Amino acid sequence: MSYYDEFFRDTDSYFKKLAERMFREIGEIDEAVRSGKLKGEWDIKPIQEPGVKGYVAKGHFQLGEPLRLPKRAIDEVREPLVDIFEDKDNMKLYIELPGVEKEDIQLNATASQIEVKAKDFYKNIDLPTRDMEFDKTSANYKNGVLEVIIPKTKKAASEEKKKTIQID
Repeated sequence: MSYYDEFFRDTDSYFKKLAERMFREIGEIDEAVRSGKLKGEWDIKPIQEPGVKGYVAKGHFQLGEPLRLPKRAIDEVREPLVDIFEDKDNMKLYIELPGVEKEDIQLNATASQIEVKAKDFYKNIDLPTRDMEFDKTSANYKNGVLEVIIPKTKKAASEEKKKTIQID
């Protein structure tokens, strides 16, 4: 007997055991549904055709209690995802704020940071450079993404004064 014969015999044996187990377990699920032990909406149909044997099972069910998040987890402040891109003229920030209305976003800037507050989101974003013209900053919010474009200047901002940025 060659190596390949032995390999395929072992593989065939494995798949036969797997199929037997699958049919046994689907049968147990079917019986549990029929007896009322397994709650939910099920539609289990056996397939018994020449050369084809199996089940088609469709259903919605719940095992155990539904998942409930602790209130403190729901009330926690989330940190938005942020991408920062820089070219020779501008710094661009893309801040993801899903489910937030534009009116709920507060955006403040200092020479070294942008602060984002929106409903359950909060983040201080450290800027990679201080050479920014915050007076010419533009911000646009669309489809849950806040785009902030800050033009660069030749002189570094020296003061740490906070400035609020309007969002279009």
